[in-house]
Amino acid sequence: MTPSHSSRRDFLKTSTLAGLSASLAGLALSGTQAAAQSAAASKNTGNLSEVLPRPAGQKPVHNLAAAPLARVRVGVIGLHRGMGHVKDALGIEFADVVAVCDIVDERAQRAAALCEKMRGKRPAVYSGNENVWEQMVARADLDVIYIATPWDWHVPMCLRAMELGKHAFVEVAAAVTVDDCWRLVNTSERTQRHCVMLENCCYGENELLVLNLARAGVLGELTHAECAYIHDLRTVLFELQSEGDWRRNYHWQLDGNLYPTHGLGPVAQSLGLGRGDQFKYLVSMSSPERNLTQYRDRVKPNGGRHAAEKYVCGDMNTTLVKSERGRTIMIQHDVVSPRPYSRINAVTGTGGTFFDYPARLALNDPQQYGLEAKTSHAWLNAKDLAAMRRQFTHPLWSKLTERAKDGGHDGMDYVMNWRHLDCLRQGITPDSVVYDAAAWSSLIELSVHSVATGSMPVVIPDFTRGLWSDLKPLGIAEAVAV
Repeated sequence: MTPSHSSRRDFLKTSTLAGLSASLAGLALSGTQAAAQSAAASKNTGNLSEVLPRPAGQKPVHNLAAAPLARVRVGVIGLHRGMGHVKDALGIEFADVVAVCDIVDERAQRAAALCEKMRGKRPAVYSGNENVWEQMVARADLDVIYIATPWDWHVPMCLRAMELGKHAFVEVAAAVTVDDCWRLVNTSERTQRHCVMLENCCYGENELLVLNLARAGVLGELTHAECAYIHDLRTVLFELQSEGDWRRNYHWQLDGNLYPTHGLGPVAQSLGLGRGDQFKYLVSMSSPERNLTQYRDRVKPNGGRHAAEKYVCGDMNTTLVKSERGRTIMIQHDVVSPRPYSRINAVTGTGGTFFDYPARLALNDPQQYGLEAKTSHAWLNAKDLAAMRRQFTHPLWSKLTERAKDGGHDGMDYVMNWRHLDCLRQGITPDSVVYDAAAWSSLIELSVHSVATGSMPVVIPDFTRGLWSDLKPLGIAEAVAV
């Protein structure tokens, strides 16, 4: 990871996309072939599912609490998506944006100008080449590095930040391969630095409402959840100088759930996965690929330059997860079909069920909460749902609503950034740690493997190395903004 490593981009692509594709070569089977070759598939799956022993001298980070900080000094890499993090940090009174970095100088200068306008001080600017981020990360006056770059760069940037004593806040997904998930876990444990995935959907108003309902026992014993990332991104996937320059690549190399964490993160927290329960195994299957190819052929984006690309990722991927306690989760991914946005965000238990898009709540005993509803066979009416919101809205949202209203993604970006930075300020454990980042992200490669082997079950590795069974869920539901 030296600035002289001029072929870094080629190396990264080789070690992620190309390497993952090669590892799956020959695994795409018919149903009959899959059954006949299940032993071979199980052998391959075992490698992915292996729980690596903790190296000598490393300590778990499930309750890592670094020293409190009077002010949190922030550096941001990647100012397309990262500009939102810069804006949020500028609106947090105990945070300072010390340095900004982007390969495109104009983006970096625009971010620096905004900081100067808002705070009267211009941050250091790093731009112009793809290795300049290393100079920024090496600064001694940074506490946390935000990483909002294409996926290929997430792991090397996180590793370098932690090695140099900084906490790493990384956009989703934290990693693409299981091997890289283990690298993040081991580096966080060895350096005792936080590696937190910036899963903003965990901080949506409805997601935190569901979490509060679950923690308060309103939904009873939780048994099942459903979640998704359903978002028509066909136009975005062909945009130049943006995500289209790299994100579309995954659609012609991998067939699985390419973006599991937006839906999975919130329901995993509601179910207490990683703390009291854990992922056990998954099965995954994909529909045919149709919509991206047809859109490309019909619209001919960018003058038809993509005509030779062959996409392999099915339009809809459905992955089913079983937990150690026997609970189930359905996770879907579809970014190419003409349909409204949804993350589903559903949690059901013995006391009730919440479904989102639109928000709906059914309760086993509505009258227990003084509601008009008389039955569990119907969703609560608007009045009853509003009454439950008043009682169970998460304290972070109650406190930060006004401050978050201009933030990205309906305010959840601001709530997330405030909470993560406040955890550093207080010196307390964040609401999710590297084990969560690894577990949620690992479903990319694991789902790809299951699809490639005819939807064979794939064991999900336990990145906590057994810690989950004795842990209680983190106190995010009791977190009060102070």
